[in-house]
Amino acid sequence: MKILKYLFFLLLIVIIAGAIYVATQKGEYHIEETMIINAPLPVVYNEVNNLSNWGDWGPWRKEANDVIVDDITGDTRGEGAGFAWKSNELGDGSITTTRAIPFNAIDQVVEHHPTFADSESRMYWKFEEVEEGTKVTVGLEGNQTFREKLGFVFSNNSISQTMRPRLERSLDRLQNTVIQKMSVYSINVDGITTHGGGFYMYTSTSSKISQIPLRMKNMVTELRNYMETNNIPEVGEPFVLYNNWNDQNNSAIYSTGIFTPNMVITPQESDILNGMMPVQRVVKTTLKGEYSNLEEAWEAAYSYLEENNLQADEEKQPFEVYRTTEETTPNPANWVTEIYIPLLETPTQSPE
Repeated sequence: MKILKYLFFLLLIVIIAGAIYVATQKGEYHIEETMIINAPLPVVYNEVNNLSNWGDWGPWRKEANDVIVDDITGDTRGEGAGFAWKSNELGDGSITTTRAIPFNAIDQVVEHHPTFADSESRMYWKFEEVEEGTKVTVGLEGNQTFREKLGFVFSNNSISQTMRPRLERSLDRLQNTVIQKMSVYSINVDGITTHGGGFYMYTSTSSKISQIPLRMKNMVTELRNYMETNNIPEVGEPFVLYNNWNDQNNSAIYSTGIFTPNMVITPQESDILNGMMPVQRVVKTTLKGEYSNLEEAWEAAYSYLEENNLQADEEKQPFEVYRTTEETTPNPANWVTEIYIPLLETPTQSPE
């Protein structure tokens, strides 16, 4: 009996010592990971802020094969949005957005219910525009309860060793998802239509073909500044009129223009001039997506001409109209560019 008593007291001492050891372990934790994603800040922020997107890259949704989203509460975006999940492997849990500052930061509460302990953490996201794109920081912080600390004592990894790789993988998947979504595009040949033409302000230049998007952007800014300074109203969106295109030399001569209601007489020394585009029959093609797909869109337009026995008017300049801008539409997948190819009028040309 004495041996049993001694063993009992020894076991009790071990338990007490173990409890003291667990209780004195550091309970506070702060885990943070950062990645620069080559994408505009609004695109990255909107991806994270919309919880319906988390199935593609979320820190929990992709970490086990048995994760089932149980419920999505309220709106999927902004403060109050949330969802719960069930998983035998990871344990049940939920996440709720408590604060969302557009294009700046998101705060969330994460409740986790594994088999050994319940926990509550603060998850936060920070977004910063940098030269390469968007710097994204995701962090997890909180205080472990005694049961949590006890659970990790019997685990092979600490909470930091468990969650840090999970956050890293989540950022990797987020980057891949955002880039994939930005690369989505569509091309539609709308067919024959009539373009109304009109007076327009323009400035001309020549450059390598690859430099056109950047040069065009700067030329539009120059045009708009001139028109604003001289109280010249804009009508519609900016466009590029191609005067000459030389694939062999990888060069083009082109004009960037903005329509205006009336003819404007500019000073003789001005680099900004006024032109008149006639009403003309054209083949219209619409690209929805980034500008790198414009070559394919032009090929589709000219293929349409060939397939329908139509002939482009070589005396007139084809042009692109930019229905969206990077400032108003940061996601390239949503950029809309219209291509217009003037048609040669012939007696045999079929009516619309």
